[in-house]
Amino acid sequence: MNKIISKEQFSEKVYCIEVEAPLIASSCRAGNFIIVRVDKNSERVPYTIAKANPEKGTLTMVIQEVGLSSTKLCQMNVGDEIADIVGPLGNPSHIENYGTVICAGGGIGIAAILPILTALKKAGNRVISVLAGRTKELVIMVDDVAKYSDEVIIMTDDGSYGKKGVITVGVEEVIQREHVDKVLAIGPPIMMKFTSLLAKKYGIPNDVSLNTIMVDGTGMCGACRLTIGGKTKFVCIDGPEFNGDLVDWDEMFKRMGTFKGVEREEMERKSAIPAAGLQTESTSESTSTTSEEPKAPVAIAELIDRNAPWRAELRKSMKPKERTEIERVQMPELDAEYRATTRLEEVNEGLTPEMAIVEAKRCLDCAKPTCVEGCPVNINIPSFIKNIERGDFLSAAKVLKNTSALPAVCGRVCPQEKQCESQCIHLKMKEPAVAIGYLERFAADYERESGQMALPEVEPSNGIKVAVVGSGPAGLSFAGDMVKRGFEVYVFEALHEIGGVLKYGIPEFRLPNRIVEVEVDNLRKMGVHFQTDTIIGKTISVDELKQKGFKGIFVGSGAGLPNFMGIPGENSINIMSSNEYLTRVNLMDAANPETDTPIIIGKKVIVVGGGNTAMDSCRTAKRLGADVTLVYRRSEAEMPARLEEVKHAKEEGINFLTLHNPKEYKADENGRVCACVLDVMELGEPDASGRRSPQTTGRTITMECDQVIVAVGVSPNPLVPNSIEGLELGRKNTIAVNDQMQSSRQEIYAGGDIVRGGATVILAMGDGRRAAANMAEHLLSTN
Repeated sequence: MNKIISKEQFSEKVYCIEVEAPLIASSCRAGNFIIVRVDKNSERVPYTIAKANPEKGTLTMVIQEVGLSSTKLCQMNVGDEIADIVGPLGNPSHIENYGTVICAGGGIGIAAILPILTALKKAGNRVISVLAGRTKELVIMVDDVAKYSDEVIIMTDDGSYGKKGVITVGVEEVIQREHVDKVLAIGPPIMMKFTSLLAKKYGIPNDVSLNTIMVDGTGMCGACRLTIGGKTKFVCIDGPEFNGDLVDWDEMFKRMGTFKGVEREEMERKSAIPAAGLQTESTSESTSTTSEEPKAPVAIAELIDRNAPWRAELRKSMKPKERTEIERVQMPELDAEYRATTRLEEVNEGLTPEMAIVEAKRCLDCAKPTCVEGCPVNINIPSFIKNIERGDFLSAAKVLKNTSALPAVCGRVCPQEKQCESQCIHLKMKEPAVAIGYLERFAADYERESGQMALPEVEPSNGIKVAVVGSGPAGLSFAGDMVKRGFEVYVFEALHEIGGVLKYGIPEFRLPNRIVEVEVDNLRKMGVHFQTDTIIGKTISVDELKQKGFKGIFVGSGAGLPNFMGIPGENSINIMSSNEYLTRVNLMDAANPETDTPIIIGKKVIVVGGGNTAMDSCRTAKRLGADVTLVYRRSEAEMPARLEEVKHAKEEGINFLTLHNPKEYKADENGRVCACVLDVMELGEPDASGRRSPQTTGRTITMECDQVIVAVGVSPNPLVPNSIEGLELGRKNTIAVNDQMQSSRQEIYAGGDIVRGGATVILAMGDGRRAAANMAEHLLSTN
């Protein structure tokens, strides 16, 4: 897949490449674009589609060597395979019969405008194409353009081809001689700006395409936000085409220069140094193994039977009072000063077997365990803990995996203190809760490192296919439960790696990638099929899934659209969403000098927010060498972040500035943030969340900074919900579901952040489990 079929060199640094991409070729429309990742070290780069051939299943791109990844792509040969191609993305061009349309294409923008002018001509328009380049070599695809144009005018700066002059000279010549109904311009931003201004001068509606500033292309990062008509728009979601009269061109030019310095330095460095293997920081694998031979595994029914002889003996072995007198275990951690310099080593080191057994003895094995009621996925908590107490760690892991698809993940990132542990009987006795999360992590890690991993029992195939949209916690949990029930499960992921927020959102010092990959591999071994680089609603529609025989669809596409505060100066350079920041560092490994994805390393960084994502962002910035201040509008007592994360952040040297809230950002002459004006806040009466509402005192302070990371929440990405006809939506593009997690379309179920708008990993997993149980019952009764 993604094999290069043909390659043609247009000029010294411009190439035309045809590549296999049958799904995209059959679903793309004029104006769409794709995201390309050349290899595992490359960044995700947007490219326009010059041609799509559904019969051959190919796409044609015109690429100019500019940065590291585009240069790699241009150096590939026929027969080589591109690692990832995602699309089609963006809104297709609005095509209608306007009358006479000028299509102005500059440089490689000619390739981008080709499918649009073709569609305009087929819609009955009179199409006049004005093509321009500095020299003859940079005026490309003239014959292709001429095929669907009533007239072609060529302009070159040096007069080597066509007429001498810039593109606006040719456009104005047409406007002055005849009536023009619309102008469309695609090319270098400066060319689009002046073409737009020219059209505006004559009162002609005009559109421009702004996909050159996109990074992710799916709306996840917010890097392409731009002021359009006085409002902030995301180019990849709301565009890429906009009314040129409404574009803030100065802001556009500044945003385009965000990473130019970084990329130039990287190009110079990599051209001077011979290519080397990928260098990564050394990681220390936490070891919770023991040389003791584990007991042979037995049937799950016996492992969870509270009345089993082994378990009754355990209860008798210690009096409840003796158990409650045991002090709660303390998690071993890396030294704070050291760990603040290493982003790939996990902070929590894990319990030893001896520590785990002692902590397991604290569990009273309640007849009516309220801890289970507090667990969204209903793990049989006493059963797995009692297996740890008797030293049968593999059986403990088996109990966990009977209900949880991601025990090693949950043991690390779930807020147990607000869920299972908050219901522990110890709390009623004024004692610390049993460390359920630490024990869950221990059992899962022990099994993984023992080399004796077991898979849950899977029922015989029932022949029913189901699709999962998104490979985050909700989707993986749903997939695990459905494959165990005998369904044929296919998971479709928009990104190039499986795991969703577990991969792009949570740093390795809190959740190592290798842990996620093992959990995913277990699902794969159980029979779950995974397909990356596929956007349901874009690459494949829901109706096409149904045509391919899928009887049920679960949407777990998450809440990947970052929120911003809408305050003055917020679109300044180096103000980014936590999504963008963490995705660059976690998923794209931008801090590794061997990768192409650029990142600006801030020296004085402000992180806005008080949740776990804010903690992840500020702790990541600290590890990259910044002086970091966390700004939060309430007091520390109201922070939604886990207490453990707050503790770790403080130990690592993060400055906490509570009861302050950004009011305005100041930028330097290059449009880069240089200071933040903060409202001094105070707490008023409690709001709907039960927390006291912050309100301004009227006083402000100004804090210097060179980077701001905004972590004030996310909203559901509209890509999937808006693509499904007849789907009832809730607040902020969430999918409305009933108690069974079923949507207004009976074959579609949904869960996680796409339903809740933002939640924890474990709540998303709970939704996935509930949806799986209800969908399975529905499908088995109707098929």
